[in-house]
Amino acid sequence: MLRVHLEDADQGYRHVLGFALGDKESQASWSEFFTSLKSRGLTGVEFLISDDHAGLVKAIEGSFVGATWQRCQAHFIQNLSDACPKTEVEAFLSLAKQVLHAPDLASARTRLRETCQTFEKRCSKAVALLESAFDEVTSVLILPTKYHRLLRTSNSQERLNEEIRRRDRVIRSYPNRASCERLLGALLMKFDEAMTTGKVYTNMDDYHAWRLERSEGHASREALPKTEGSAAAFKGKESEVLLTVA
Repeated sequence: MLRVHLEDADQGYRHVLGFALGDKESQASWSEFFTSLKSRGLTGVEFLISDDHAGLVKAIEGSFVGATWQRCQAHFIQNLSDACPKTEVEAFLSLAKQVLHAPDLASARTRLRETCQTFEKRCSKAVALLESAFDEVTSVLILPTKYHRLLRTSNSQERLNEEIRRRDRVIRSYPNRASCERLLGALLMKFDEAMTTGKVYTNMDDYHAWRLERSEGHASREALPKTEGSAAAFKGKESEVLLTVA
C-alpha cells in the first residue's frame, strides 16, 4: 500500500509532502506516517479531505487535533449508490448531490430535509446514511464558496495515485523494498516539481480574508461543523495547510 499526502499551501500551489509503503491500512500505520510528516516540520494543518476508512479517520483525529475533516463526496456518492435500490439510484443521487453541492449549510440542511421526506420509505438505508454523515460530507461548506469544488473530494489525490499505478503496472514487481521506494520517490518528485512550478492551483486570498474575519470574531459559530475542536482549527496560524489523504 502506498500513502501519499497532497498539500495546498498558503501560496495556492499543491505539494507532495511525502509517501510511505505499508502492509495494511490501519490506524497505527497511518499514525506512524503522520508522525513522520510532523517530525519533518509539518504544522498548521487546518483542513483535511479523505475517504472514511476507519483507521485513517482515527489517525487523523489523533494526529491533527482541531483540524476540520471533510469526508470525500465522490466516495460518499458511491456509498449512497450501494445503499440505494437500483431502481431508485438515479433519482435519489440527483437530489443527494443537490444537498452536497449546496452553497451553504443552511441551504444544505433544507435540501436534506426535502430529500429525506421524498425518499424516506423508498430508500430508507440510503436516507439514514445521508442523515448520519451529513456533517462529515458538508464540512467544506464553512469555507468561502470558491473553494467548495476543489476541496469537497479527494479527486486530485486519486488522479495522482492513478498515475503512480499506471507507471507501476509496467514494472509489476520489484527486487526489494528500496528499489520500489527509489522509483516511486523519483516519480513523486517529478509530479511535485510540475505542480510547484506550473499554474497556481487556487488563489488563497479569499481564504486568508475569511480566516482573518473568523479570528476577529465576526463569523457565526453556528456555521461550524459539529466536530469537537473545529472552532480552534483556524486560529493563530502563520500559514495554513489543506491536506488531501489517500
